[in-house]
Amino acid sequence: MSAFKRIEIAQYIIDRKSTVWGPAYTGREVLHSDGSLLLHGITEKDPGLYTLQIVRTDMIREETQVQLQVHTPLSPCCMLTSSQLVIHAVPQYAAEGGHVHFQVRNLPKDVKAFSWYKLVTTQQVLKIVEYSKTRTSTSWGPEYRRRGRMHHDGSLMLKDLTGKDEGMYTLEILNKDLKIEISFVKFYMKKNLAQPYVQVTDSTVAGNRSVIFTCISPDTDVSIHWIFNNQSMHHLERMTLSPTKCGLRINPFMSVDAGEYKCVVSKGVSSQTSLPVSWL
Repeated sequence: MSAFKRIEIAQYIIDRKSTVWGPAYTGREVLHSDGSLLLHGITEKDPGLYTLQIVRTDMIREETQVQLQVHTPLSPCCMLTSSQLVIHAVPQYAAEGGHVHFQVRNLPKDVKAFSWYKLVTTQQVLKIVEYSKTRTSTSWGPEYRRRGRMHHDGSLMLKDLTGKDEGMYTLEILNKDLKIEISFVKFYMKKNLAQPYVQVTDSTVAGNRSVIFTCISPDTDVSIHWIFNNQSMHHLERMTLSPTKCGLRINPFMSVDAGEYKCVVSKGVSSQTSLPVSWL
């Protein structure tokens, strides 16, 4: 049982600076040249998994996904009686070698079958487990048979987690009308980041002193921010940050800039702070 469909909204051709709209275009979408997509007038039909695919100059394709959820204002009474299917990843950030529990709430009572899948890419989907209520049978995928546990309420637990387990998961439900309903959930792995360090370049040209602080970290895809005298730095006209914020240039460097500098790298719920560097 699998009902994954790939419906194109739009594509942007950089060489031509042109947009080609796909069959899923409704007139409510705005595609920007940096890859961002703006969706106006959200409706209850819009929730789901959206994929951005890029084609590099060497023709290698890369993909990333994002899940859109729509929250409607409900009174407390309505929330208590809501029958909408809900999935929570507990914990949302799991440790290496630990476990994650995909807790399902409000699974329809008349469900005929349900299946769990791991989305590797939009072209590759791994079956984790399938349960048939009519046959009272459970079928596991080979990669999850020994470390998965499935409950009849639709909940799924995976143990002995590795970095490859991080990502998007989907629950497919076959109802009494033989229609398939799909819900998504995502969880992340806690990353043990290495401690960064600060490298300093101090130069004086024609009496003008310029100092460049560089945050060095072996980890990739991290967020970086700077600390000055144990407080977050406020941007001044004399300060320039590199696009990834790993480089901080102060030009001219003045006496008020003397003090301790540190950088903080973070990813998800993990972060590491460098040792302080005093510069006068």
